[in-house]
Amino acid sequence: MKIKSGDKEAMLLWRCLLIPALVLALMWLILGADMLLGLDLGQYGIVPLEPIGLIGIITSPLLHADIHHLAANSVPFFLLFAGLIYYYRDLAWKILIYSWLITGLWVWCFARGDASHIGASGVIYALAAFHFFSGIIRNNKRLSAFSLLVVFLYGSLIWGVFPELFMKENISWESHLMGGLAGTFLAFYFQKEGPGADKYAIDEENDDDDNLQEVDDGTAPYYMEDIEEDEKVSKDETKTENR
Repeated sequence: MKIKSGDKEAMLLWRCLLIPALVLALMWLILGADMLLGLDLGQYGIVPLEPIGLIGIITSPLLHADIHHLAANSVPFFLLFAGLIYYYRDLAWKILIYSWLITGLWVWCFARGDASHIGASGVIYALAAFHFFSGIIRNNKRLSAFSLLVVFLYGSLIWGVFPELFMKENISWESHLMGGLAGTFLAFYFQKEGPGADKYAIDEENDDDDNLQEVDDGTAPYYMEDIEEDEKVSKDETKTENR
């Protein structure tokens, strides 16, 4: 049974919504259990340079101080993770896991040692930085547009890496900084994987507005390869039946 292109796109969109929602549901479930049962799960955050704090590299993004803390992280995490799945497909999980682990490891190595660092904000900063720089260095119109959207929605995140702005607040600016650095690193590290650059040819003989023309080299864009392949197979089957 062949899946139509429209069905594949619908399945992709459904996956983009479902997976981030499930991860967020887990975060809310953990917070609810912590508040109702008094589990004091914050102690399992990242405690820098302490062996016991290494577990926080895994658990820290799932733990939050209170409802306000998690609510502030929920929308950006959902949108950035959904965009990651939509544009980068199978690469999305690799980027998320590396963002999660690298950010946590760097926080453990370089953050203040007098606190337990918890919350998904480090991962959020990593994903935002990845989307922004990946869209630029890949020279891809769709990714660049999403990069601009990230800047428009979350450009103010940049202020979260300056500790002097939050001297009276208990905010882990180190997680923000390390997440931003991790996302930037991953954008360059994975620049040759996933969606590639748009291809253009410049017609030097024509000075009109048509100077910039897209090259049709017979290859489908990264995000349409599976769909076009199914359409081609479907057409071949139709021709065979008509014969």
